[in-house]
Amino acid sequence: MARISKRRTKKVGLPAGSLVYTGEQALGKVEVTLIDYDEQTFEERPLHSVDECAIYKAKPTATWINVDGVHNPPMLEKIGECFGLHRLVTEDLMSVVQRPKVEDHSEYLFVVLKMLTYDEKDGRIVPEQVSLIVGDNFLLSFQEGVKGDVFPLIRDRLRAGRGKIRKMGVDYLAYSLLDALVDGYFVILEKLGERIDLLEEELIARPGRTVVGQIYQLKRELLFLHKAVWPLREVVSSLVRRESPLIREATAPYLRDVYDHVVQAIDSVEIYRDMLSTMLDLYLSSVSNRMNEIMKVLTIIATIFMPLTFLAGVYGMNFKHMPELEWKYGYLFAWVIMAGIGIAMGFYFKRKKWM
Repeated sequence: MARISKRRTKKVGLPAGSLVYTGEQALGKVEVTLIDYDEQTFEERPLHSVDECAIYKAKPTATWINVDGVHNPPMLEKIGECFGLHRLVTEDLMSVVQRPKVEDHSEYLFVVLKMLTYDEKDGRIVPEQVSLIVGDNFLLSFQEGVKGDVFPLIRDRLRAGRGKIRKMGVDYLAYSLLDALVDGYFVILEKLGERIDLLEEELIARPGRTVVGQIYQLKRELLFLHKAVWPLREVVSSLVRRESPLIREATAPYLRDVYDHVVQAIDSVEIYRDMLSTMLDLYLSSVSNRMNEIMKVLTIIATIFMPLTFLAGVYGMNFKHMPELEWKYGYLFAWVIMAGIGIAMGFYFKRKKWM
């Protein structure tokens, strides 16, 4: 999915609460899957009708409904009505240019996040907006519909009943999803770090224009990653402060751990950006040094030939009385003098370590 192609201009002039998908294109059919669980029971199935959501809303078990695709306004409007979502929240679900944020709506929390994956083929970061609605006993997650996500391990843990995930509430499930997203950032940072290391070796061995292009591409990727990670710190910090009763005290330590990971990711991004800036300076310095070396060689050559050119100019003057012109060995003598001057100057430059 193109990162710059999501346009806000589609909503210009429309009233607040207008359900308009701001992505580049509709990405196929909307798929809704449900996972309902507690410590003893587990149910997973696709939902073919939004009306089925109401059944699980009233159940005491924890319910996770995942919606792949936010380009169907009638379906999102129905889901919003079923779970009592504010119209502006439903509007933001379809606006995929949102900055990571958290909003407290008393009965539920609205969290906007960025899920990032790395395209190995193009060497680019692929973004996808993920929105979470965290209620008392339900969690709604909305994805743009890009194929795949970073939550398979969480689903496997729910199916197997491993760890605390089925013993805790939906706030712990929200933490698990958030933690998986942040772990995805570290995968991308590792990939970018490997590229930076290889690029640094290439820069030292074979500096060229292609290296500069790669440096600028990496700087763009890191800038994009920075825009996704930096506001996430504020989101997690707000959740850690437990300003909403929907975040239980038992979940707070896990959120603090995520906060530490986010800070670590931000630090890594800053370090990599500094490394790329240093590499760019190193490239410019190497180009300047190479140019200086070329100018040095040309200057030495010009300096050696300067006295030779002077002698050639003197004996090239058309005066009638020039004794050396009539001398039998004049030509040979001129060559010996010029060769001697050239060799002497070359030896002098070598001794001074100028060449």
